[in-house]
Amino acid sequence: MKTETNGILKIMHVLTWIIFIGACVKTGAILYSFFVSLFINPVGAENLYMGLNLSSLYAYNIEYYVNVMSLIIFLSGLKAYVIYLVIKIFLKINFVQPFSADVSLLISRISHVALGIGILTLIANSYCKWLMKRTVTLPSLQDYLGSGSEFLLLAGIIFIIAQVFKRGIEIQSENELTV
Repeated sequence: MKTETNGILKIMHVLTWIIFIGACVKTGAILYSFFVSLFINPVGAENLYMGLNLSSLYAYNIEYYVNVMSLIIFLSGLKAYVIYLVIKIFLKINFVQPFSADVSLLISRISHVALGIGILTLIANSYCKWLMKRTVTLPSLQDYLGSGSEFLLLAGIIFIIAQVFKRGIEIQSENELTV
Protein backbone atom coordinates (compact mmCIF):
# COMPACT_ATOMS: atom_id res chain seq x y z
CA MET A 1 0.00 0.00 0.00
CA LYS A 2 2.75 2.44 0.94
CA THR A 3 4.76 1.84 -2.23
CA GLU A 4 1.58 2.26 -4.28
CA THR A 5 0.88 5.62 -2.62
CA ASN A 6 4.49 6.75 -3.10
CA GLY A 7 4.29 5.78 -6.76
CA ILE A 8 1.08 7.72 -7.25
CA LEU A 9 2.60 10.77 -5.53
CA LYS A 10 5.70 10.60 -7.76
CA ILE A 11 3.49 10.39 -10.84
CA MET A 12 1.44 13.35 -9.58
CA HIS A 13 4.66 15.31 -8.97
CA VAL A 14 5.84 14.67 -12.54
CA LEU A 15 2.41 15.53 -13.97
CA THR A 16 2.37 18.74 -11.95
CA TRP A 17 5.73 19.72 -13.43
CA ILE A 18 4.44 18.99 -16.94
CA ILE A 19 1.30 21.05 -16.34
CA PHE A 20 3.40 23.87 -14.88
CA ILE A 21 5.69 23.94 -17.90
CA GLY A 22 2.66 23.95 -20.20
CA ALA A 23 1.05 26.81 -18.28
CA CYS A 24 4.28 28.82 -18.43
CA VAL A 25 4.60 28.19 -22.17
CA LYS A 26 0.98 29.26 -22.68
CA THR A 27 1.49 32.45 -20.69
CA GLY A 28 4.73 33.21 -22.51
CA ALA A 29 3.18 32.58 -25.93
CA ILE A 30 0.23 34.87 -25.18
CA LEU A 31 2.56 37.55 -23.82
CA TYR A 32 4.88 37.30 -26.83
CA SER A 33 2.07 37.44 -29.39
CA PHE A 34 0.53 40.37 -27.51
CA PHE A 35 3.77 42.36 -27.74
CA VAL A 36 4.18 41.45 -31.40
CA SER A 37 0.66 42.66 -32.16
CA LEU A 38 1.18 45.81 -30.15
CA PHE A 39 4.65 46.93 -31.26
CA ILE A 40 5.60 45.06 -34.44
CA ASN A 41 2.61 43.99 -36.50
CA PRO A 42 -1.02 44.84 -35.64
CA VAL A 43 -2.15 41.98 -37.89
CA GLY A 44 -0.89 39.69 -35.12
CA ALA A 45 -4.08 40.50 -33.19
CA GLU A 46 -5.91 38.20 -35.62
CA ASN A 47 -4.25 35.06 -34.22
CA LEU A 48 -2.85 35.74 -30.78
CA TYR A 49 -2.84 32.25 -29.33
CA MET A 50 -4.59 29.11 -30.56
CA GLY A 51 -7.03 31.04 -32.75
CA LEU A 52 -7.76 33.94 -30.39
CA ASN A 53 -8.78 36.80 -32.67
CA LEU A 54 -9.09 40.21 -31.04
CA SER A 55 -8.46 42.23 -34.20
CA SER A 56 -11.90 43.87 -34.02
CA LEU A 57 -11.18 45.04 -30.47
CA TYR A 58 -7.75 46.28 -31.57
CA ALA A 59 -9.35 48.22 -34.41
CA TYR A 60 -12.08 49.60 -32.12
CA ASN A 61 -9.83 50.85 -29.32
CA ILE A 62 -6.25 49.89 -28.55
CA GLU A 63 -6.68 50.75 -24.86
CA TYR A 64 -9.51 48.23 -24.49
CA TYR A 65 -7.37 45.71 -26.37
CA VAL A 66 -4.48 46.24 -23.94
CA ASN A 67 -6.86 45.89 -20.98
CA VAL A 68 -8.36 42.60 -22.18
CA MET A 69 -4.99 41.14 -23.10
CA SER A 70 -3.52 42.23 -19.77
CA LEU A 71 -6.33 40.43 -17.96
CA ILE A 72 -5.82 37.28 -20.05
CA ILE A 73 -2.04 37.32 -19.48
CA PHE A 74 -2.34 38.06 -15.78
CA LEU A 75 -4.91 35.30 -15.23
CA SER A 76 -2.80 32.81 -17.16
CA GLY A 77 0.23 33.76 -15.07
CA LEU A 78 -1.72 33.39 -11.83
CA LYS A 79 -2.88 29.93 -12.87
CA ALA A 80 0.75 28.96 -13.52
CA TYR A 81 1.65 30.38 -10.09
CA VAL A 82 -0.94 28.17 -8.39
CA ILE A 83 0.61 25.13 -10.05
CA TYR A 84 4.05 26.33 -8.93
CA LEU A 85 2.79 26.48 -5.34
CA VAL A 86 1.59 22.88 -5.65
CA ILE A 87 5.10 21.91 -6.81
CA LYS A 88 6.52 23.65 -3.75
CA ILE A 89 4.19 21.59 -1.56
CA PHE A 90 5.55 18.40 -3.14
CA LEU A 91 9.09 19.59 -2.37
CA LYS A 92 8.40 20.59 1.25
CA ILE A 93 5.99 17.97 2.53
CA ASN A 94 7.31 15.32 4.87
CA PHE A 95 4.98 12.33 5.09
CA VAL A 96 6.35 11.26 8.47
CA GLN A 97 5.14 14.53 10.00
CA PRO A 98 3.01 16.10 7.27
CA PHE A 99 1.70 19.03 9.29
CA SER A 100 4.26 21.81 9.01
CA ALA A 101 4.00 25.58 9.01
CA ASP A 102 5.60 25.81 5.54
CA VAL A 103 3.06 23.49 3.94
CA SER A 104 0.20 25.20 5.77
CA LEU A 105 1.38 28.57 4.48
CA LEU A 106 1.57 27.23 0.92
CA ILE A 107 -1.93 25.79 1.13
CA SER A 108 -3.26 29.09 2.48
CA ARG A 109 -1.47 30.95 -0.32
CA ILE A 110 -3.05 28.67 -2.92
CA SER A 111 -6.44 29.46 -1.41
CA HIS A 112 -5.84 33.21 -1.58
CA VAL A 113 -4.49 33.12 -5.14
CA ALA A 114 -7.40 30.94 -6.28
CA LEU A 115 -9.82 33.43 -4.72
CA GLY A 116 -8.04 36.25 -6.56
CA ILE A 117 -8.21 34.32 -9.83
CA GLY A 118 -11.94 33.73 -9.35
CA ILE A 119 -12.70 37.36 -8.58
CA LEU A 120 -10.46 38.66 -11.39
CA THR A 121 -12.08 36.25 -13.84
CA LEU A 122 -15.52 37.53 -12.90
CA ILE A 123 -14.28 41.09 -13.40
CA ALA A 124 -12.74 40.18 -16.77
CA ASN A 125 -15.94 38.50 -17.94
CA SER A 126 -17.99 41.53 -16.87
CA TYR A 127 -15.58 43.83 -18.68
CA CYS A 128 -15.87 41.75 -21.87
CA LYS A 129 -19.68 41.81 -21.61
CA TRP A 130 -19.54 45.58 -21.18
CA LEU A 131 -17.36 45.84 -24.29
CA MET A 132 -19.79 43.71 -26.29
CA LYS A 133 -22.62 46.07 -25.31
CA ARG A 134 -20.56 48.82 -26.92
CA THR A 135 -20.92 46.99 -30.26
CA VAL A 136 -17.48 45.40 -30.14
CA THR A 137 -17.49 41.89 -31.54
CA LEU A 138 -15.46 39.64 -29.30
CA PRO A 139 -14.96 35.92 -29.73
CA SER A 140 -15.82 33.61 -26.89
CA LEU A 141 -13.12 34.07 -24.28
CA GLN A 142 -14.25 31.12 -22.14
CA ASP A 143 -11.20 29.09 -23.19
CA TYR A 144 -8.90 31.86 -22.01
CA LEU A 145 -10.76 33.25 -19.02
CA GLY A 146 -13.12 30.57 -17.73
CA SER A 147 -16.16 31.43 -15.67
CA GLY A 148 -14.43 32.18 -12.37
CA SER A 149 -16.86 30.12 -10.33
CA GLU A 150 -14.61 27.06 -10.46
CA PHE A 151 -11.78 29.02 -8.87
CA LEU A 152 -14.08 30.46 -6.22
CA LEU A 153 -15.14 26.91 -5.35
CA LEU A 154 -11.50 25.77 -5.38
CA ALA A 155 -10.56 28.66 -3.09
CA GLY A 156 -13.27 27.65 -0.62
CA ILE A 157 -12.23 23.99 -0.60
CA ILE A 158 -8.53 24.80 -0.27
CA PHE A 159 -9.32 27.29 2.51
CA ILE A 160 -11.07 24.52 4.46
CA ILE A 161 -8.08 22.22 3.90
CA ALA A 162 -5.78 25.00 5.12
CA GLN A 163 -7.81 25.33 8.31
CA VAL A 164 -7.64 21.56 8.86
CA PHE A 165 -3.89 21.73 8.30
CA LYS A 166 -3.55 24.53 10.88
CA ARG A 167 -5.45 22.41 13.38
CA GLY A 168 -3.24 19.45 12.50
CA ILE A 169 -0.16 21.55 13.29
CA GLU A 170 -1.63 22.45 16.67
CA ILE A 171 -2.40 18.81 17.51
CA GLN A 172 1.01 17.67 16.29
CA SER A 173 2.82 20.26 18.44
CA GLU A 174 0.68 19.31 21.46
CA ASN A 175 1.60 15.67 20.97
CA GLU A 176 5.30 16.55 20.76
CA LEU A 177 5.03 18.43 24.06
CA THR A 178 3.31 15.55 25.87
CA VAL A 179 5.88 12.91 24.86
